[in-house]
Amino acid sequence: MSGIGRRALGRTGISVGEIGLGGEWLEKQDAASVRAMVDRCDEAGMNLLDCWMSEPEVRSNLGAALHGRRSRWIVQGHIGSTWQGGQYVRSREPARVREAFADLLARFRTDYMDLGMLHFVDALSDFDEVMNGEVFRFAAELRRTGAVRHVGLSTHNP
Repeated sequence: MSGIGRRALGRTGISVGEIGLGGEWLEKQDAASVRAMVDRCDEAGMNLLDCWMSEPEVRSNLGAALHGRRSRWIVQGHIGSTWQGGQYVRSREPARVREAFADLLARFRTDYMDLGMLHFVDALSDFDEVMNGEVFRFAAELRRTGAVRHVGLSTHNP
């Protein structure tokens, strides 16, 4: 392991590397490249992976690359990031949100995400819709059942 420092992740009790892996740019990489990247990150002591995007092949490639070492990684999956008609779509539709999260778990070959991020909440109206609707109730259900260990919220407009 290299000299990547560790930090406490909020009040979760989880220790993460100061540098994490954002999965977004892996969309254009093949499975071997994704595995090589995860291998190198693992060797360097990285342990945090954010997978907001819903592109199916990336999720499958990341799941394959993490196979056998999933427990060493803190994986952040987003609740409300969906794949529709061959492209990413932010959704608050309960059926689509549930389907996308089930797909995330299946492609990652796991039954839980360490962090479930309420996806892309950028305006007060987004916050109200998410927190007072089915998306938040679904996140709470995932937390209760252990399919998500911790729930957070992602925004681009704090």
